[in-house]
Amino acid sequence: MQETRQETTELEKQPMPAGRAGNSSFYFAMRILPREQRGAMFEVYSFCKAVDDIADSNAARCWRLRRLTDWRGNIDALYLGRPPANLDSLTRAVERFSLQREDFLAVIEGMEMDSAEDIRAPALDRLDFYCDRVASAVGRLSVRIFGLEPRAGLLLAHHLGRALQLTNILRDIDEDAAAGRLYLPAEALARAGIAGTEPQVVVSDPVIGTACDFVVELARDHFAKADEVLAGCPRRATRAPKIMEEAYRQMLEEMVARGWSWPRNRVHVSKPHLLRIALRHAFI
Repeated sequence: MQETRQETTELEKQPMPAGRAGNSSFYFAMRILPREQRGAMFEVYSFCKAVDDIADSNAARCWRLRRLTDWRGNIDALYLGRPPANLDSLTRAVERFSLQREDFLAVIEGMEMDSAEDIRAPALDRLDFYCDRVASAVGRLSVRIFGLEPRAGLLLAHHLGRALQLTNILRDIDEDAAAGRLYLPAEALARAGIAGTEPQVVVSDPVIGTACDFVVELARDHFAKADEVLAGCPRRATRAPKIMEEAYRQMLEEMVARGWSWPRNRVHVSKPHLLRIALRHAFI
């Protein structure tokens, strides 16, 4: 017990990264990694945050798309051996863990989808493509850093990335609607009998729960398939993704228990509970 308390204190004392990661499941999952892997993951996070901030800004769409094109140029320069000076640390992570150019570009492509237009009730195959770009591509970068075997790593990135992003979509439906976006797929709205795609109208519809349940089942299926992959991987390489999975799965089930009727209180996993999850996977 004394040893566990000491480990808890050390985990809490470690410095938080800049931005939203500091109180997130990402923070607690990454802090248990060895220093070199941890540093590489925070470089990937910094890249993702930079392009996400561009896509989420209130600037004109043409400005956002230009800035994302600039990032494409930065990534291309990095892989040509001429990285901008501010990407030196990311360059070291790319070289150390053989991170792939196409995965960085896929993340940028996902941000371009958000910047070019407000996504509203996309067809399921388009939503899946979007999830691949903004989430599973990040997973493909991450599993290389975690040290997973390539085939298992790709499968885990595919399923866990989609599970996490679908959970995010359900968590953020009200905030996204306020910004003019609606990621619930057209097939989910059709099942609920919702005809329109105006975000604020859709999310306040009394039958929105039927559409959300459609997405819940998609997420649960991806979580289950991610579990199958994780079960066959070495524990040392799966501690961080298991923390992410457990935190997000709990968030998903808490949303289901809360229900989808308005007003919807935003569900989140508390910092103490995230710490307990991290400790369980890190030290037990």
